[in-house]
Amino acid sequence: MKPFRRRGDALVAQLNEAEVSIVGLLLDQLEQLLDADAADAGSDPVLTRLFPEGHRGDRQVADEYRELTRDGLASGKADDLATVRATLPPEGGAVRLDPDQAQAWLRTTNDLRLAMGTRLGIEADTEPPEDLASEEGQQLAVYYWLTGLQGSLVDALVAGRAGRR
Repeated sequence: MKPFRRRGDALVAQLNEAEVSIVGLLLDQLEQLLDADAADAGSDPVLTRLFPEGHRGDRQVADEYRELTRDGLASGKADDLATVRATLPPEGGAVRLDPDQAQAWLRTTNDLRLAMGTRLGIEADTEPPEDLASEEGQQLAVYYWLTGLQGSLVDALVAGRAGRR
């Protein structure tokens, strides 16, 4: 991966074919989560992170909040996911984003990291893997790679706001 950099009004990164494939797989998994039955939201910790409670102390208020907001949140997440999917170069290459697409990428990579982090039990002190032979090590490596990708996008956006190119 070549990190995101500002090129005029666009933000551009380079992803190789394997990286595009990984993002595509993660998007597929996120899409499956978003399509899950709303009733599952309370029992799946990932769905609880993606569709947060409106009130922690009162189950009824939390359930009502989730019922009122879930469809709108899910629709926005699905739109963002579609934007990311549409801007991925199928066989690797340049990812070129306008400001709106960049925001969709930020929201989607955040959702992907929340989902992965919850499933993997990521804590503040979780370190990148030393052993990539295990499945968990590979998943952690993907999580940290995704963190780097998202971080480079944030850096490029901030540099643009500061007038730096």
